[in-house]
Amino acid sequence: MDKIKIWHNSRCRKSREGLKYLQDKGIEPEIFEYLKSDFDARELIEIINKTGQPLKDFIRTQEADYKALGLKGKDLTVEEFGKLASQYPKLLQRPIVIKDAKAVLARPANKIDEIL
Repeated sequence: MDKIKIWHNSRCRKSREGLKYLQDKGIEPEIFEYLKSDFDARELIEIINKTGQPLKDFIRTQEADYKALGLKGKDLTVEEFGKLASQYPKLLQRPIVIKDAKAVLARPANKIDEIL
């Protein structure tokens, strides 16, 4: 079976739902707790680009860091957001599930089926 990785926040209900969705399908993914581990901006940029989803889907606009950084109304590039999110990971929407050259923002969890 191909390796599957989930960018996960165990305190987030949607992220837990995504992990459970995979486990209910008999898949034990590699869990990357991105809030507890450093990650490279280039890795996140690559993952976002793999999804084909618009950048706005990945930005948590209700997050305190979003407001504190004055991001409202800014037209960020994926590269700019990747750099910001690597410094302020709470800006990143989750969970993100990656399988080989494909990735998906799993909101709702059944979007994971798009890459399985």
